[in-house]
Amino acid sequence: MVANTALIAITGATGFVGGSVARYLSTHSEFLVRVAVRGDYVDPVNALEVVRITSIEPDVQWDHFVKDADVIIHAAARVHVMNDTSTDPEAEYLRINVDGTLNLAQQAAAAGVKRFIFISSIKVNGEATAAGQSFVADQLPDPCDPYGVSKTKAEQGLRELAARTGMEVVIIRPVLVYGPGVKANFLSMMRWLDKGVPLPLGAINNRRSLVALDNLVDLIATCIEHPAAANQTFLVSDGEDLSTTQLLKQMARALGKPPRLVPVPAWGLITVATLLGKRAFSQRLCGSLQVDIAKTCTMLDWTPPVSVEEAMRKTAQYYLEHKNDE
Repeated sequence: MVANTALIAITGATGFVGGSVARYLSTHSEFLVRVAVRGDYVDPVNALEVVRITSIEPDVQWDHFVKDADVIIHAAARVHVMNDTSTDPEAEYLRINVDGTLNLAQQAAAAGVKRFIFISSIKVNGEATAAGQSFVADQLPDPCDPYGVSKTKAEQGLRELAARTGMEVVIIRPVLVYGPGVKANFLSMMRWLDKGVPLPLGAINNRRSLVALDNLVDLIATCIEHPAAANQTFLVSDGEDLSTTQLLKQMARALGKPPRLVPVPAWGLITVATLLGKRAFSQRLCGSLQVDIAKTCTMLDWTPPVSVEEAMRKTAQYYLEHKNDE
């Protein structure tokens, strides 16, 4: 799809996913890598072309970023903000994730960019699946929160832009991404296990799809050149769904710690969490969210290259090496 030594331009290069994509592609001689960054940034591999931007808002001019680029990977977004100070968070999601994305994509199409890879979210499909059911890529969207709504609208706008301009659009919807350097709830669970904190999560019989960072990065790289990826939407996971209890046991094993898991029924956890105003968090711990990646694997002749066990080992190793740095 792209010529030898293709120029790949990446947003979100200071983030968990975008930074990993940039480092991975920089090790492949067939790619030149350009990143758009704000603020202080040190090239981690001393091989990237760095373009400074002020923001990813709808009025930004992307001339230097899109110029001569073959493929753009848009990994930057407004995600969940703790202690959000915005007076209208919902409008801010739409402004950044929809209007900002389409502003970049329109300028990319005008500059002759061949393919635009958009890192979306499984939240476009919804928040949970019923027992024995899985989300598929081509079902009707059912977002439940402002972030999911913003990603849905961005996808719709990109498809319309692709039809109008001929620039190919690839949409990837990851589930929860974990790997070395992971933050948020995944990091909290590793800390609890490492400290030997007893957790009331020993009897959770749900199923959740996760994706290792290495597997997501590999799929993104596949979508740069694969002809079948053009104008398609793909779900991505490790292909091995785990219950919360199984996940914690895997995590504890990788950390070299005994899992101290107390078998409290899921309904009991949800009831207590609801009383404490934490119902949404308990639903994520106890509920199911599964994705079917058959389309991804078949259409792209792709399989996740890294096992859950190996990915968990790398995640735990990074945590153990850096836990005293914070």
